[in-house]
Amino acid sequence: MTAKPIMIQGTASNAGKSLLTAGLGRVFRQDGLRAAPFKSQNMALNSFITRDGLEMGRAQVMQAEACRIEPDIRMNPVLLKPTSDKGSQVIVMGKPVGNMGAEEYYAWKHSLVPVIRKAYGELAAEHDIIVLEGAGSPAEINLRAGDLVNMGMARLAHSPVLIVGDIDRGGVFASLAGTMLLLPEDEKALVKGVIINKFRGDPAILAPGLRMLEDIIQVPVLGVLPCLDIKVDDEDSLTERFTAGPGRGLADIAVIRLPRISNFTDFNAFEYAGGLSLRYVRSVRELGRPDCLIIPGSKNTMGDLKWLRQSGLAQRLLEHAASGKPVIGVCGGFQMLGGHISDPHSVEEGGEMDGLGLLPVNTVFGREKVRTQARGRLSSVGGIFSGLSGLEFSGYEIHMGISGAPENLVQRGNVYGTYLHGLFDAEEVLKAVRGALLAEKGLEAAEMAPFNMEAFKEEQYDLLAGAIRASFNLEAIYDILNKGV
Repeated sequence: MTAKPIMIQGTASNAGKSLLTAGLGRVFRQDGLRAAPFKSQNMALNSFITRDGLEMGRAQVMQAEACRIEPDIRMNPVLLKPTSDKGSQVIVMGKPVGNMGAEEYYAWKHSLVPVIRKAYGELAAEHDIIVLEGAGSPAEINLRAGDLVNMGMARLAHSPVLIVGDIDRGGVFASLAGTMLLLPEDEKALVKGVIINKFRGDPAILAPGLRMLEDIIQVPVLGVLPCLDIKVDDEDSLTERFTAGPGRGLADIAVIRLPRISNFTDFNAFEYAGGLSLRYVRSVRELGRPDCLIIPGSKNTMGDLKWLRQSGLAQRLLEHAASGKPVIGVCGGFQMLGGHISDPHSVEEGGEMDGLGLLPVNTVFGREKVRTQARGRLSSVGGIFSGLSGLEFSGYEIHMGISGAPENLVQRGNVYGTYLHGLFDAEEVLKAVRGALLAEKGLEAAEMAPFNMEAFKEEQYDLLAGAIRASFNLEAIYDILNKGV
């Protein structure tokens, strides 16, 4: 049996495609159907390592969680990880094939069609429904030729399309109508409905506009989703987390927002658990005096280390460490905290450079990327986070460099470094970090409620599905699924 497809496209990036794909996946799963997400080509610096040691975008991992299935590389056969403003590392079926500039990739990507078709076909053979996600907007007329991810993918999958627009940013009627205007007739025929996302206020006020919009675009409005306080993993750099104001936690954690920041979802548990505030900073002015400072992962460790020095944040980080307050480096941030970085194969920028000298490690970039899931117990450590010693963890590693450190957590004084992504999702690890930071401020953590990330995510996916059920014409959506194109 081949799965029935339905595709979510958007009027722009961050219109709500990833969220709605996850939400519909959970609705179908609740209704007893085997649903799976699919995005043929994703551009993101947030990635994940599967059980097979293959790399895929975290958005499809989040959507797989919503569908209650294990992440599968076939859900995201092509992943582009930007290394600069004009180039990306290209990952095909979970393995890097090289770095390419935009023009080179555009000329080469037609060769990926058989790979995408095979991945989709295999996934469709194992499920009842595939919820496909587009990228950006299908109305980017300069990119229509050779499209692999929007209408090109919809045609390949013979999938009906729903287009979502974000009313919160303004101009949603114009963006939906303009998108339909720019589509050729054969692509318009694939569009079976539109959805309005992030609405604030009384839906009755919107009703006349919805009727006029339907008259203009000749497809129905299938739902108006209100602004939701749903906490799921964000796709990438458009996340609102980066621009959120300071929280009200008892202890303050600042994450340096590197230009090529990756896997910032590593720190979501600090935001969700309570008792801590988490913020992202890009300047000395924003930094202030946090209780804990984190350098996250980076897709360009050497370039971001240069930026760290040029911005003045490196000096402030050294001062923070000298004051005795904790510093944590994860993946690329861990490499920056070491003594020396060498790039003999020009994996990033080539050559050598000094690190910040806070940890007793040196990094050498090899030709092959380390891609592995990891599970075990943390090494014995001291300092403020000594309570981490021996705790169980599960996570994954994804990095180009080898730092010569056999321990899964390296520590010197109040500075800590690790290659483990997802470390802080572990309930006991989070409890130990939160308790140590609060104790340092003379606060008692015993009364803080425990936090389980897996249970929290399940609750959020169910809340999202409930909002979709309350806001969408699901009968019409099932009818679209059954009729196809």
